[in-house]
Amino acid sequence: DAFSKYDALIGPVAPTTAFRVGESEDPVKMYLGDIMTVGASLIGSPAVSVPVGLGSESKMPVGLQIISKHGEDKKVLSLAKIIEEAVK
Repeated sequence: DAFSKYDALIGPVAPTTAFRVGESEDPVKMYLGDIMTVGASLIGSPAVSVPVGLGSESKMPVGLQIISKHGEDKKVLSLAKIIEEAVK
């Protein structure tokens, strides 16, 4: 239903910033780090992650996810390019 009203959905890639190398070996934490990207895969929608800065405390990367309806790959990539250029 969301794609009948909106061209794309934009949200976080993960509930936290990226982990530092070796910071987390807990499989549950690692799974939860990917939880927000699963929906697009399950419904077959194109999605892309765009780096948008660093966390204020951790100084680790923060990602923004862009999702659109099936077949709208070009739209997702165009939005990603606009956002990447705006963040530079």
